[in-house]
Amino acid sequence: MKKNIFSLTVAVVGLLTFSCNVNKGTANQGTSPAPAASAQTVTYTNPVMPGDYADPSAVRVGDDYWATATSSEWAPLFPILHSKNLVDWETVGHVFPNKLPDWAEAHFWAPEISYDNGKYYIYYTAKKKGGNLCVGIASATNATGPYTDHGPIVCQEVGSIDGFPIRDEKGELYLIWKEDANSVGKPTPLWGQRMNEERTALLGEKFELFRNERGTWEGGLVEGPALVKRDGYYYMFYAGDACCGRECTYGVGVARAKNLRGPWEKHPGNPIMKKNETWKCPGHGTVVSDPQGRDYFLYHAYSTNSSVYAGRQGLLDEILWGADGWPAFKVNSPAVTALAPHNANGNEALDVREEFTSSKLPESWQWFVETMPTYSVQTGNNGRLALQASPDKIGNVLAQRTLKANYTATAAINQKQTSSGVAAGLAAVGDPGNAVGVSVRGNEIQLWITKGGKTEILGKAAAPAQDVLQLRLTAAKGDQLQFAWSADGTTWNTLNSGQAISGAFLPPWDRAVRVGLVAKGTASGNASFEWFTLKNQSN
Repeated sequence: MKKNIFSLTVAVVGLLTFSCNVNKGTANQGTSPAPAASAQTVTYTNPVMPGDYADPSAVRVGDDYWATATSSEWAPLFPILHSKNLVDWETVGHVFPNKLPDWAEAHFWAPEISYDNGKYYIYYTAKKKGGNLCVGIASATNATGPYTDHGPIVCQEVGSIDGFPIRDEKGELYLIWKEDANSVGKPTPLWGQRMNEERTALLGEKFELFRNERGTWEGGLVEGPALVKRDGYYYMFYAGDACCGRECTYGVGVARAKNLRGPWEKHPGNPIMKKNETWKCPGHGTVVSDPQGRDYFLYHAYSTNSSVYAGRQGLLDEILWGADGWPAFKVNSPAVTALAPHNANGNEALDVREEFTSSKLPESWQWFVETMPTYSVQTGNNGRLALQASPDKIGNVLAQRTLKANYTATAAINQKQTSSGVAAGLAAVGDPGNAVGVSVRGNEIQLWITKGGKTEILGKAAAPAQDVLQLRLTAAKGDQLQFAWSADGTTWNTLNSGQAISGAFLPPWDRAVRVGLVAKGTASGNASFEWFTLKNQSN
C-alpha cells in the first residue's frame, strides 16, 4: 500500500521582515519606539528562517511582511516570503520563477525588497553575461509578482553588489551600493548616487559614504548597507570582514550621518553584534519596524551546531535605541530566544513530506541555475514524479534545503516506470559537480560519489525485482553520510557497511548542502519517484 504519508508544506519558519517605519525607498522619519507590552510572554527561537537564507531582506506594507533572500546558484531565483508576525514565514513565490534575467548568468545574491509609491522593487546582485557583478532591479505591483526586470543599473570594473534604495530629506531617490574591490585585494567603498524614478538610470556623480578600515574588525571589506532615518540622522547597519564558510569572521557595525553624503561617523563600540556560543558570523541584514514602532534587525548567521552544512540562516533581533541615539542589541550577539514581536508564534514545520499529488510542486523545491530540469507530476495513482534525465555529471536534480546538520531523507523509486538505462536516485548535493548519492539503474543499486565532476562507484548491490524500491540517506554532523535501501521500508540494507562517507567537500563557500532527487542518463529517459521525505533532527 502506498503512503498515507504526506502533503508537503515546508513552512519556512521565519524569515523576518522589516520596513523602517515607512518603507525602504521612502524617507523614514523614525519615531521613538513604543515599549514592548508588559503582558507579552510569547517567545520565538532563532532562526526564524531555518536553512540557507543568506542576506535576508524584508518590508512591511500594512499588516503584511514580505521578504526575500539570496539564491546564489540555486533556482528558482529570489524567494518571496510572507508573514503576519515576523516569525512564521511561508514561501509564496519567486522573483524569477522560471528563467534567469536575460542579462545575467550566475551569482544571484543579496536581493533587497522595498515598497514605494504602490510598487514593489527588488534590487539584486548578479553576474553579467561575460562580465562582472552588477546591481539589477525588478519591479511588480504585487509582492508575489509577476516581476518585470529592468536590467542592471550599475556595473563597475571590479563588480558592484548589495544595492539599497533610500530617499533623502528632499524626497530624492538614491541607490547605495558596495564596490566589490576586495575581489582584487583593494578597499571596498560604499557609494551613493541619485537614481531616476523609473529605476533605469543613475543621475549625476557618485559619492563615497565610507570604506573599510584595515587593522580593525572590518578587515578586508564592508558591505550589505541597510539605511534608516531616525531623529535627524541616517543610520547605516553594515557587515564587515569575511562573510562565509568555515573561517568566516562577519560582524555587524553601524554608522550615522546627518546628511546622506556625510560625513559618516562609525559607532565607537563597533561591532555592535558579534558571535556567541550558538551563532557565529552574524551580518548582512536590514531593519523592519512593526506597527508599534519597535525596530527589528533581520540578518543571517551560521549555527555553531550545523556549521556550514545548513547554511546562513535567517535570524531576528530587536534593536534597542540608547539615550545617546546609537542602536544596540540586548546582548550584542544573536539571541537564542526572545519575545515575539506580535505576541504570536506558530509551530515550526521543518520536515518535508511529498507524495506528488498536486500538479504544481511546492515552492520549496530547487534546481541548479544552469539547468531547469524537465519534469511532470502525475497526480493519478496516488501521485508520481517523472524527472527527465541528463547525462551531465550528477544528472538533473530537484532538491530541498537541509535545515539541520542531522537529517534523514528517503525516496521511493518506481523501477517499472523508470526508463531503461536511467539511474534514479537520492543524493546530498553541493553543486553540479559535487554530490554523494545512491541510485538504482536496471537491476543494480549503486553507491556513488562525484568530486569535481568525476564519479566513482563506491558500492553495489543487486536490486530486487519489484516495482517500488526505497532509498535512504542519513546525515550526522552535516558531513557523515550513510546510505541504505529497502524493499519494504522496514528492513534496511546498508550500502557502506556502517562506514560513514565524508561529505565535508560538498558545500561551496557561500551555500549549504541540499538533498534531493537525481536522474542521470540519456535526455530521452525519465526517473520515476513515488514519494520523498526529509526529516530534520535535533543536532
